[in-house]
Amino acid sequence: MTNLAKIKFGTDGWRALIARDYTFANLERVAQAYADYLLAASDTTEPPFVVVGYDRRFLSHEFSARAAEVLAGNGVRVSIFGEAVPTPLISWAVKELKADGGIVITASHNPADFNGFKIKAPWGGSAAPETTAAVEKLVDANPPRRAETQANTQEQLKPVIESYRAQIASYIDLDLLRASTATAIVDPMYGAGGNWVESFLTGGNLKVETIRGNRDPLFGGVNPEPIDSNLGALKQRVIDTGALVGVATDGDADRVGAVNELGETMTMHDVVPLILLHLVRNRQMSGAVVRTFSQSVLLIRIAAAHDLKLYETAIGFKYIADLMLNEDILIGAEESGGIGVKGHIPERDGILNSLLFLEAVVTAGKSPSGMLGDLHREFGEFHFRRRDLRVETAHGQELIHRLSTATPKTFAGFHVAGVETVDGTKLLFDDESWILFRQSGTEPMLRIYSEATSVEKANALLDEAEKLANGD
Repeated sequence: MTNLAKIKFGTDGWRALIARDYTFANLERVAQAYADYLLAASDTTEPPFVVVGYDRRFLSHEFSARAAEVLAGNGVRVSIFGEAVPTPLISWAVKELKADGGIVITASHNPADFNGFKIKAPWGGSAAPETTAAVEKLVDANPPRRAETQANTQEQLKPVIESYRAQIASYIDLDLLRASTATAIVDPMYGAGGNWVESFLTGGNLKVETIRGNRDPLFGGVNPEPIDSNLGALKQRVIDTGALVGVATDGDADRVGAVNELGETMTMHDVVPLILLHLVRNRQMSGAVVRTFSQSVLLIRIAAAHDLKLYETAIGFKYIADLMLNEDILIGAEESGGIGVKGHIPERDGILNSLLFLEAVVTAGKSPSGMLGDLHREFGEFHFRRRDLRVETAHGQELIHRLSTATPKTFAGFHVAGVETVDGTKLLFDDESWILFRQSGTEPMLRIYSEATSVEKANALLDEAEKLANGD
């Protein structure tokens, strides 16, 4: 008997375990709901038009074909990519082709046994919560209807791929990068990033090597999320080759990660401030800065020093995208590696941002660790750490509520100077260090983030938080 799972969209799409809840039958239900949404929202006699793409996960190609068949069965026009491509390319295609929306079959950075269904808005970014809520309500309103697609991949999508490449080539100083005599390592973590970053950098003096560039639906046994615990191969290769820098993208290539010349993972609290300074000082660009609730204090200080307007949002790139659509935003970033920059689509793009960070490093003429040292000397030393704890949702929510309503006067021996509750509960300390407790809305996971004036203090805060979460 088919398991008709409850469909619930999370931060960026519907995700579920393959073969348990993520089945062809359940995918058809979601695709039908999306088709119903598009048809109801259409105010023209022209049938809606949707771009469909997919990543390198198990059965993603087949799942994308099935979703396209359901759309076609409802009279929706479809263009579907013929191979796995980065999610930002699909976002670009939706915007360039003036589509009514897009579907990406991907579970992004989730484990290999997950797959997902991302909806793209007409402007290319992730669909608004109002859209996904409306699609959720339409699940099972009609039984899925399927038809063979007349998907036009050759005539419509080939020019879009070329225009995406042209956009990146015009945004990044590729001549500068190719002229460098340094070595750079690129790690797409077996995901959809493939050889995309390297393809922009060949033909010069720069030595570029891509590792883990082939398709592996198991992602080499690690989650395709570019964080320290998953980047062992990149760190080792940077050391072995004496590379200047290593960059990584996640499973669908919309997030970025980095490793310095010492083989040490750089957090987004290191990378984003350095990119911001590069945009402002070297490129002479202007605009506001958006930081999510778990991003760095350094962004506040850099924005103030350069008289840039600063916005703070809840965690989730959709909040950044909303501002990028309506305001003059220079950069918006989240802790998890999603970065949006002025002059590009208002969406995360791991391909563009890998190249942009490499441009910042080469322009500086210093090692990444040297750049970070300069940053700390000018704006203050802050270090970020994060732990994800398996905690039942009710227990995590109760802890977060208790910390906000009965805030302790001290925490891990440090005086608590204040509390903020934009997204979770954040305890603030006298030196601007902080610790944030945030319960996942889609799984029993308590995420604890800390940024402090020393690694030792950040770890001490996390140790105390973990004891508290475990009831010790």
